[in-house]
Amino acid sequence: MEYKKEEGYVNINGLNLYYIKFLPGKVKKKVIALHGGPGMSLDYMLPLQDLAKYGYEVLMYDQFGCGRSDEPNDISNFNMDYARDEVEAVRNKFYGNEKIFLVGSSYGGALALYYALKYQQSLLGMVVSGGLASVPYTVEEMNRLISEMPPEISKIIRKYNEIGDYENEEYKRAVWEFYRRHLIRMDNIPPEVMKSLEYAEKRKVYNIMNGPNEFTITGTIKDWDITRELNEIKVPTLITVGEFDEVTPNVAKQINQGIKNSKLVIFKGCSHLTMWEDRANYIKTIKEFFDDLS
Repeated sequence: MEYKKEEGYVNINGLNLYYIKFLPGKVKKKVIALHGGPGMSLDYMLPLQDLAKYGYEVLMYDQFGCGRSDEPNDISNFNMDYARDEVEAVRNKFYGNEKIFLVGSSYGGALALYYALKYQQSLLGMVVSGGLASVPYTVEEMNRLISEMPPEISKIIRKYNEIGDYENEEYKRAVWEFYRRHLIRMDNIPPEVMKSLEYAEKRKVYNIMNGPNEFTITGTIKDWDITRELNEIKVPTLITVGEFDEVTPNVAKQINQGIKNSKLVIFKGCSHLTMWEDRANYIKTIKEFFDDLS
C-alpha cells in the first residue's frame, strides 16, 4: 500500500514540537512512536514508517528539547511526568478521543509504560522495544555487560567512570566498542541513527535527564523505577528485545513478568536497534500484533 508523508510543527504546552506523519490511503488504526534517549530524535525511528504499508498511520515527534523541537524554559520540566503528559497532549491534539497504538523504543519504551499507568484508557495496545521499567536494574545489567567485555575495554570504562572523565578519547573509544556490541551491530551505522546521536550530543536533554552515555546514568531519571506498578497495566503489550541488547533480555523479562498476558519476543543476533538490524522481521512482528487487535 502506498502512503504519504506529512511533516511540520505542532504547538504543545507552548512549545513547537517537530513531527512526521506517515499516511496510508486507507487507515486501519493510528500509531504514535516514541523515541529514546531521553534526548535522541525521531530520526532513528524512521523504519516504523513501514507500518504505513499495511494501513497503519504512524506519527512520530521530537519530544521536548529534542531534535528540532523547542525546550521548556523551566529546567524542572525535564522529567518523566512532563514527558508522559506531553505524550497525552500530542495524542489528544491529533486524535481527540480516539484510541491509538503506542510504540516506545528504549527510554521511549519506559515512557510508554509510564504513560500506560495513567492513560491506558487511550490505548488499543502497546509495544515496548528495548524498554525498561527500572533505571537502577538496567544500569546493573549494563554493568554486567561491561564486565563481560574484553578485560582491557572494561578496565578503561571503569577507570574513567570512577574519576568522572567522560571526555577522554580512550574512554570514548571504549564506549563505542560497547555500542558496537550492544547498541547497533552493523558495520555501517545508518545516517538516521547518527543524526539522532548527534542531536542527543548537542541538545541539553540527554545530559540533564540521562547523563554522559548509555550506561552512566546520572541525570534526573537515575532512580526511576515502576517495577512494582507494572501489574496495573491491562492493555495488550508486546515486548521486544535484542539478544545482545544493552537494555538486556533480563530487563525485558522483568516487564514481561510484571504485565499479565504480555508477549515477549527476543530477536536473535540483534542488539538495541533491532528496527535497523532486522527491519523486516521487526516490522512483521509489530504488524501481526496490531492486526490481531484491529
